[in-house]
Parts: sequence; C-alpha cells; structure tokens
Amino acid sequence: MVTAQHPAIAPVEVPGIASLAVRDLLHGPHQAGRVLAVVQGTIIAEFAGARREPRVIAISAPDAVRLPNAVIASIPAVPAAGPATWTARPSTDTNDTKTAKTIRAANMVSTGGGTIRVGGLAVKALRWWDPSPVFGPLSRGRLDHGAAVLSRVCRQASPGPTLAEHDGVKALSACCAAGDLASAVEQAERLVGLGAGLVPGGDGVLCGLLLALRLLGGAIPGGNRAVWLADWLSAAVTSYASERTTPLAASLLHCAARGQGPAEVAAVLHGVAGEDPVEPAARRLLAARTATAVGTADLAWGLMAGCRAAQALSVS
Repeated sequence: MVTAQHPAIAPVEVPGIASLAVRDLLHGPHQAGRVLAVVQGTIIAEFAGARREPRVIAISAPDAVRLPNAVIASIPAVPAAGPATWTARPSTDTNDTKTAKTIRAANMVSTGGGTIRVGGLAVKALRWWDPSPVFGPLSRGRLDHGAAVLSRVCRQASPGPTLAEHDGVKALSACCAAGDLASAVEQAERLVGLGAGLVPGGDGVLCGLLLALRLLGGAIPGGNRAVWLADWLSAAVTSYASERTTPLAASLLHCAARGQGPAEVAAVLHGVAGEDPVEPAARRLLAARTATAVGTADLAWGLMAGCRAAQALSVS
C-alpha cells in the first residue's frame, strides 16, 4: 500500500512521453481511478468514469512495449527529496524498479493538467507521440513480399501465439480473406475475451487484425473493402467490450478500432509496406517485453491475418 509519512511532502514529479490517444484523459476534467495491476514495473490504471476510451492508461518504462494508451516515464529508484512515499513493485522481475514502499492494485490514481498521479508519484506529459501511423501508397507486390516475410517470422516464433491452432482464429482469418462479412463478425465476437491474462490472446489477435486491415487497406489500391471490413469488425468487437474482456484489453480494442497501435506494431507495418526492413521489426515485436500487457505472438498473428485479408480484398 502507498503511505504518506507527512502531508506537506510534495509528490515526486517525473517527465513523461504520452500517447495522443490519452491526451483528452490527461488534459480533460479531473478523473479519479484505481491501479489495476503493477507488472514488471508498469502501472496499469483504470479511469472507469472517463467519457470515452481509452479508459486505461499504462505508465511504462522506456524499454517496455509502447502501447497506444501508454505514458512512457523513467521512474526513479529513490525520490529526489524527502522520505520515500512510493514505488512500483515488480511482480515477477526484481531488477525492474527498486524502492522502499509499494504501489499496488486498488491504489487510487488521478489525472488532470496533463499529469497522472499515483501515491507520491506524478508523471507529467511533456512530449507526445502519435499511435496512428501513416503510410504512403502501397503496391500489391510490396504487400505480398512484406506479408510473406512476416508470415515466416511469425511461424518461427518461440513461444508462438497462444491461439495459433484455435479453430476460431483460423475461421476468422479465412472469412476475412473471403470477404464474408457476416461470418467474420460472428467469429470475431467469439474471440473477445478468449484466453487468460491482462490482455487475453483473442483480443491480441483482434487488435493485430484490425490494425492491418485499416492501415494497410487504406494505403493499397482497392483497399476500401479491407477498411470497410475493419469498420464492421471494430463495431462488433468494441460493443460491450468492457463487459466481455479485461479493462486493458477493452481499451486496446478501442484503440485498434481507430487505427492506434503499439509503436512496435507500427514498425512492422512500415516494414510490410516496404518503407523499412520488415524482418528486424517483426523479430523486435516478438521479442519485446510484454508480460505487462499483450502477448506479442498473438498480436503478430493477427497482423499476419490482416495482411492476408488486405491482399485478398484489394485489386491489382
């Protein structure tokens, strides 16, 4: 628990780099929330009363996956002045954050004025990053090549996606590639909340799928069918998401529905689009430190399915 030893002690303020997806939450009316979890030094906080998604913010270290709802900050091991009043205690890796006291699940958190406060810690957003990548015109040949490389890297991944052999994932991929809207929506709805963890594997697959369909479909000639499919799938999987999966997964689904994804995913998609080498970006995504949030193999599997569907639904 977080304990204040003296009411006059000012909070320890550190600078942060925040996603534009959480700008309204940080700069809007004061919001009170609670810490959902602290995993490997990342603080996951929910603001259930916020007017719109994302209602969950991840305060993450610079080496963690940069989620689309993240505020990146280097949390100091010892407060700059006064007695220690806080720390994020890692749940599995003792080398992450070390201090005397603890921030734990159920601790209170608040936002306002561009700052998120928890315990004696205040993270102020001084810089911003855009979680919505932009792509130039994408040729069919370039997409074919990039998707083939991504597929090879994904199949070599160890450990692989938790749902790689799940019938629902295979069926969803096939329905999307065939443009079978009704069946694709039905299969996608079944994946919401499927699996264990802060972000179940089914939600990871869906996030990757939506991002690839929307972002690559919007760049390739004839890709309007892929974007149209993304619109319908987005509406299906975000409807009542807060009741069907975890708060963090629901926020990530809403972000993906708007084309907002982790920075590591944007790098992979830029590679698939031929703007950067795809294989190193895919390997970085699969190797990224994500015990905090989403399984990167499931996310990458969804990207692969989305690339295939964008290929199939586009015109030469």
